[in-house]
Amino acid sequence: MADIRLTRQQIYDRIRETSKEEFVLEEMKRLGFWGKKDGEPSVPELLIKKEADLQKELNKLWEEKRKYQNREAVLKEMRMKRMAEAKLKREENKKKREQHRFEKAEAWKNKKNTEIIYLGEAVSLGLNNLEHKTELLQKNNLPVFANETALAVAIGIELKELRFLAFNRKVSTVSHYRKFYMPKKSGGKRMISAPMPRLKKVQYWILEHILNKVALHTAANGFVVNRSIVTNAQPHVGKELVVNMDVKDFFPFVHFKRVKGLLQQLGYSEKIATILSLICTEAVTDEVAIDGKNYFVQKGNRVLPQGAPTSPAITNILCFKLDKRLQGLANKLNCNYTRYADDITFSGGENVDAQQLVWRIKRILQDEGFTPHPEKIRIMRKGAQQEVTGVVVNKQLNVNRKKLREFRALLHHLKTKNGADVKWGNGGLTNSILGYANFVKMVNPVKGGKIQQSIIALIQNNNLPLPVKNISPATTKKEEKSPTENKPGEKEDSDKPWWNVL
Repeated sequence: MADIRLTRQQIYDRIRETSKEEFVLEEMKRLGFWGKKDGEPSVPELLIKKEADLQKELNKLWEEKRKYQNREAVLKEMRMKRMAEAKLKREENKKKREQHRFEKAEAWKNKKNTEIIYLGEAVSLGLNNLEHKTELLQKNNLPVFANETALAVAIGIELKELRFLAFNRKVSTVSHYRKFYMPKKSGGKRMISAPMPRLKKVQYWILEHILNKVALHTAANGFVVNRSIVTNAQPHVGKELVVNMDVKDFFPFVHFKRVKGLLQQLGYSEKIATILSLICTEAVTDEVAIDGKNYFVQKGNRVLPQGAPTSPAITNILCFKLDKRLQGLANKLNCNYTRYADDITFSGGENVDAQQLVWRIKRILQDEGFTPHPEKIRIMRKGAQQEVTGVVVNKQLNVNRKKLREFRALLHHLKTKNGADVKWGNGGLTNSILGYANFVKMVNPVKGGKIQQSIIALIQNNNLPLPVKNISPATTKKEEKSPTENKPGEKEDSDKPWWNVL
């Protein structure tokens, strides 16, 4: 056995830890001077070990006693211990908080990728409500969307783009609409908000797959498939009295909450109705330039933009009750009633009190949340020219005789002279002439066909430049058809919505 020599300090430490007898015993056993019988310790050895254990415990008690005699030292030790424990706990809590933040951020990131939970101030209420009425949607033949992801998939866009197009921003550097002015017939200008391509695509999808499937009142003729200004004017032909009235601020008067409520009535959940309503409405904004950068600052409520393809369809659905009440009034007075967008027309016999009729129409409009335009009320008797949505209805459907004479004079001028100084309509000369010719043909196919042939001849003789969209020179009288012979879904050129004509 190797002789392991201990230093004096090590010997003192060993004796202090146990006892002198214990140390001597261990050394004797290590050096082989202490014998064992059958591997069992002898009585003296047990006594020595017991004495050593008691000495250790006694030393420990003496040490504690010495510590407690020094109050400041004890308090310091306790403080150090508490500080160490607190520090360890802080580190553990910090790790837990970091882990919790990481997990929360990941959950939020995943939720944003799969859900729309916020769409801006004052419009996000109800985004957690996905309860829809399946039976009502199926009854209206409308698509069912379980959530916003299903809606985005149906439209064919990503969820983040749907969120971008629907988000309501108080201040933004991006506008989804291009604004410009168009002259009115009655003078002044009308502001048009034309949607940008990405938004316009989604609005057309909503129009085709949702709005156009909702049943409308038979009196509604504006922006409805297989109906036009001709079908709107036809019931009023040959009447003794024709009363025409316009609604003031028709589209801007329909706000976001009204559109949302309409979609919920159709059966959609509050969340889907909110998203669709935000896409179909626009906030009134001011464009402000700061440091060379343009900002769009919201200054009013979200309303139907005059220029979006969805606006006329939404107003037609909203006006179902209005149409029903006005139709009931017409039936009571033995009159005919039609509506083309914001243009309301009644016609009847001699016994109809025009002033009383106008008063009743105003009351119904106000009850339904609309405002009659005070400067656009016309009462037309049989002795004067009666006109409904630009179509003369005195004896038969016809166009304004004076304007038609001016148009024929214009064509003659183009045929015989230089047309550089000639102006017709608000757009390019050729397209404006073709548009009016299509309008005449829709109202009176015979007259319109002859006028179109004259225009074809002008184009062939280079008296008129070829337009971007033109009628074919091969068109003949045999190929002319009445406006009621259109295929389902097909519209006459002159009946195209103004956002398509631009």
